[in-house]
Amino acid sequence: MSSILLITASPYGAASRGAQLAMQAVANLQSKDASLTLVQRDLSALASATIHSDYADAIIGGHSHDAAAFALSEELICELEAAAYVIIATPMHNYTVPAALKVWIDFVLRYGRSFAPIDGVKTGFLQDRPTMIVVTAGGIVSGPRRLQPDHLSGYLQDVLSTIGIDDLKFIYMDGLANPARAEQVTADGIQAIDADAVFGKKLAA
Repeated sequence: MSSILLITASPYGAASRGAQLAMQAVANLQSKDASLTLVQRDLSALASATIHSDYADAIIGGHSHDAAAFALSEELICELEAAAYVIIATPMHNYTVPAALKVWIDFVLRYGRSFAPIDGVKTGFLQDRPTMIVVTAGGIVSGPRRLQPDHLSGYLQDVLSTIGIDDLKFIYMDGLANPARAEQVTADGIQAIDADAVFGKKLAA
């Protein structure tokens, strides 16, 4: 594993606030290890992707991992397997993950490939790795002043744990609908990333 996988789920892609903040974590990681390459997965490209009957039939039929129906799923899972670090920049849409990220989840959580039931419990096959999730939201969705439900954070914890990834760090940029708040939220996000033990800045010698 020698790459950083940056997944952007906003329709604005790399131009989104979340993706721009995530690049701070990328820069910090690469400053500490110049050999790390960046792999960017813009999920807006999956807008037309969905689970078709041939994919379902391949799952039910126990087809080999190189079956044509699994091509996209295999590509996405391999990106995860190759990553030493994963960063997901996602907006919160209607209290939960946007459709593009849900499509990615549906292709990555694949029975027999990334997880399988063991003694009745879904068990992940992927190695755990540090993962940062940058969440952007128009309303306030974190902390004691939260004004709306958050069905995104717990859901992502559950689905990533299903494939074996439990080392998660969440950064929230919320209340962005208020222009006066947005600048401070961004500054707080940068500070939180820079102070993180894994994704933060290199400590001075």
